[in-house]
Amino acid sequence: MSVSQRLVIIAAIFTTCLITANIIAVKVISFGAVILPAAIVVFPLSYILGDILTEVYGYRWARKVIWLGFSCNLIFVIFIWVGQVLPPASFWKGQEAYETILGFTPRLLAASFCGYLAGEFVNSFVLAKMKILTRGRWLWTRTIGSTIVGEGLDTAIFITLAFIGTPSFAAIMILYHWLVKTGIEAIATPLTYTVVNYLKRKEAIDTYDYETNFNPFLVSD
Repeated sequence: MSVSQRLVIIAAIFTTCLITANIIAVKVISFGAVILPAAIVVFPLSYILGDILTEVYGYRWARKVIWLGFSCNLIFVIFIWVGQVLPPASFWKGQEAYETILGFTPRLLAASFCGYLAGEFVNSFVLAKMKILTRGRWLWTRTIGSTIVGEGLDTAIFITLAFIGTPSFAAIMILYHWLVKTGIEAIATPLTYTVVNYLKRKEAIDTYDYETNFNPFLVSD
């Protein structure tokens, strides 16, 4: 299948969501006793888009876009670091703010990247398998079901690797993050249906991964 304009747009929005989440994650928000990063409002969109990619274009294209998002994220982080270590002008007073907002610790980066790759690939795999199992019916079961598994794995890996052994770590954080992310996916189900139906109609495709190689590191097929 050739690359369509709509697929490129989805990939661009997917990557933008990931990079935006990296930037705004440093702000901590609260709803009563529930403490969450501000990225909670945008990161779940990457899973919604991942569901749309897998449902319409199949696991092969979802795998390519997942690695594209990872690569763009890595490039972003590298040049944020370059900007941080370059000597600031004597009159510029924003170095400390720059480091506070955009300075990523190696531990947080490793946790974020591991959680992202594991969660996104599991999310796409579960959805593709459930589509075959349900014979393409009940889209909501596989979008929500795959998110429960993918977001759960992503959240558990990220919070554990990033915070275990520190005063900030609490297992309840995993539950809060997981429930909110899954809730956003569930709320967005009507929008997901609309986009999926539109793309299937315009692209004239509805991919089933019957003979797909689900190796996440195979990006050339």
